[in-house]
Amino acid sequence: MNNKQTIVVWFSCGAASAVAAKRTIEVYGKTHNIRIVNNPIKEEHSDNQRFLKDVEAWLGYQIEFATHPKYPEASCAQVWDQEKFMLGPHGAPCTRILKKEARQLWEKTNPHDYMVLGFTAEEQHRHERFVLTERDNVLPVLIDAGITKADCYRIISQAGLVLPEIYLLGYPNANCIGCVKATSPTYWNHVRKHHQEVFTERATQSRRLGARLVRYRGERIFLDELPPDAKGRPLRGMDFECGIFCEEKQLDFDL
Repeated sequence: MNNKQTIVVWFSCGAASAVAAKRTIEVYGKTHNIRIVNNPIKEEHSDNQRFLKDVEAWLGYQIEFATHPKYPEASCAQVWDQEKFMLGPHGAPCTRILKKEARQLWEKTNPHDYMVLGFTAEEQHRHERFVLTERDNVLPVLIDAGITKADCYRIISQAGLVLPEIYLLGYPNANCIGCVKATSPTYWNHVRKHHQEVFTERATQSRRLGARLVRYRGERIFLDELPPDAKGRPLRGMDFECGIFCEEKQLDFDL
């Protein structure tokens, strides 16, 4: 092993973290060891892994995986059943265990000096909050370069890469399909339209665990009570990305 310092880039299968990895390699690749790590999640769209492979080829780096040893299949549904809840006042257990704890366990056995996340230029506040509550060794490569979320999509397109299919289906990010942090009737009926089987699975499990995931007409209700034509405001498409730091941002799904 050389004496160079090591930078770990956490890649979430989204556009911003892909561009953050590219920027890190461009700026630090000759002077530092660069490792790129992903938290795979079973409930994400299968095309996310196709995008991951395309990004590997674009970067010229292999992307590693970090999973929680208690949940080798990285299944949110398994976490919800084991924890006996889907969402609480401090967030979702899937985020805490499969993202945050998996990252922290990986970090304990993989020494590194700096980390990079996909915070864009308009997300300075997220970076500052993460530094305050989690780590102070974060390199804000996109913020320093003034790269916005829109810039990331442009860079990905210009590189000839195709974003994960979930974006093309109108979802606002590359997260799990049927994110339990979402309360919008617009979002959940979008899931029902494009992924009926996922909607049914979430409705069945949330009813069993007593989780009222959707807000309709000012009240929290079960998914199986949601009218198929219920709508809130339109989804805000491509306006945020959820990765290992998704606990650092309240997803703006309560529309």
